[in-house]
Amino acid sequence: MTLTSFGPANRIKRSAETHPLTWRLRDDGEAVWLDEYQAKNGYAAARKAFADMAQDDIVQTVKDAGLKGRGGAGFPTGVKWGLMPKDESINIRYLLCNADEMEPNTWKDRMLMEHLLIEGMLISARALKTYRGYIFLRGEYTTAAKHLNRAVEEAKAAGLLGKNILGSGFDFELFVHTGAGRYICGEETALINSLEGRRANPRSKPPFPAAVGVWGKPTCVNNVETLCNVPAIIADGVDWYKSLAREGSEDMGTKLMGFSGKVKNPGLWELPFGVTGRELFEDYAGGMRDGYKLKAWQPGGAGTGFLLPEHLDAQMYAGGIAKVGTRMGTGLAMAVDDSVNMVSLLRNMEQFFARESCGFCTPCRDGLPWSVKLLMAIEEGRGQPGDIETLLGLVGFLGPGKTFCAHAPGAVEPLGSAIKYFRPEFEAGIAPASAAVPPLARPIVVGA
Repeated sequence: MTLTSFGPANRIKRSAETHPLTWRLRDDGEAVWLDEYQAKNGYAAARKAFADMAQDDIVQTVKDAGLKGRGGAGFPTGVKWGLMPKDESINIRYLLCNADEMEPNTWKDRMLMEHLLIEGMLISARALKTYRGYIFLRGEYTTAAKHLNRAVEEAKAAGLLGKNILGSGFDFELFVHTGAGRYICGEETALINSLEGRRANPRSKPPFPAAVGVWGKPTCVNNVETLCNVPAIIADGVDWYKSLAREGSEDMGTKLMGFSGKVKNPGLWELPFGVTGRELFEDYAGGMRDGYKLKAWQPGGAGTGFLLPEHLDAQMYAGGIAKVGTRMGTGLAMAVDDSVNMVSLLRNMEQFFARESCGFCTPCRDGLPWSVKLLMAIEEGRGQPGDIETLLGLVGFLGPGKTFCAHAPGAVEPLGSAIKYFRPEFEAGIAPASAAVPPLARPIVVGA
């Protein structure tokens, strides 16, 4: 597994001081096994955490560093860790790593699934007093599974996993669990259900996993990239970690960011929070290929809203992207070129989201297939007057707070933004009144 590129024309030099996530990765794409990882200061942070830091001090350090979840939601990691029970009599706790990575156009976490992830989980387990951990891995990531299983065995043989780790009296077992391939497993409680052998439906919250998680025990779920930030924070400190971000960014540290689509240099790079979308697009991705123009872009996966070229000057951090009307998401951007019909693109996206709905709540189960039917009709020139208003009504009814989990709100966010910026393309698919046929359904009027 290799990153496509690390900087403009691959000229960026990665170092421990500036690229805590990727500096150890090999340019030839080969895995970094234990001997090489330890030669590159691997597990030094874990030894420091075990020898010199109280468990609560590790939690406070992560909180002070401002680390936030890297899976898309951006919840403060230290705060999440602080929700785990303090009662020492609860001796069965779990740490889960969400390595499902099923968000369309997101392909970053698989680059980190080696010893860095194991060290991050080891330190996190020490802080959270969890005795067992699971890496819930996307089933299609067969190479990552092979690498992780070998790395786990190496760590066990070196006394870095298992019983009495580093002579501390602390025990931690780690297992790699390959999932069955459901997008909804990106939601932490659906992941927990799947791990238990149940249908991957989200659970009602509260209770939250920190109180009632895997098999009814306190559980913390973190994303791969989130956990991979922990060793550097422990090794080099809060002030250094905060200094990595660009001025103006409210998010700390670095982030794996990328650009796909018809750009000259599609790739994945570790960059400081606060770089602009324009830097990412022009300096790293190299702009559009000859003969293509940038029409729109998504900043962080298929569940984020579309933006226009004039929005490229927004800073890439949660608050910066929020200022232009959408979410940072996973930080993996996609360029939409001027040859793409937005109706066809949205129909393809909504088909995916409709198929991946768990079917538990009515708005998502019925609303997403409804949007697909309307988009197919518009795409084929069979749209009826009122169809666009119906789509906008669905965007409202499936928005945040209207459904059981965040699946539907993420699904309709790109739909709402596409209609906002490219409505004429949708209107072009509305049949003339003389060709009208009975509509699919009466238009929804939000608030009626």
